[in-house]
Amino acid sequence: MEQQNIKDMRDYSITKKKDEWYDTQVTDKYGITHQNYFESSCEAYDWVYYVWASEKPPLTHDQEMEMLATAIWGCTKLDKELGLLKGNADNLD
Repeated sequence: MEQQNIKDMRDYSITKKKDEWYDTQVTDKYGITHQNYFESSCEAYDWVYYVWASEKPPLTHDQEMEMLATAIWGCTKLDKELGLLKGNADNLD
């Protein structure tokens, strides 16, 4: 489901203190802020555009729970394949 009436919240900040790398903070159109550090200003600006070009809407709560359930299932399956589960009811071996 597409979100409606989302205000474009894009913003960025690139700062540099003496003897430090460029501190780059980017806010995408969904209001999610990302931070990274770069040796050059060119790398910092490239990253700003990369974040904006690859932004995706935040996951819904249901999507987050589905991803968590899938990850837990995968871990349990791997434990079983490796023989790490001993058959206890709570699987806390």
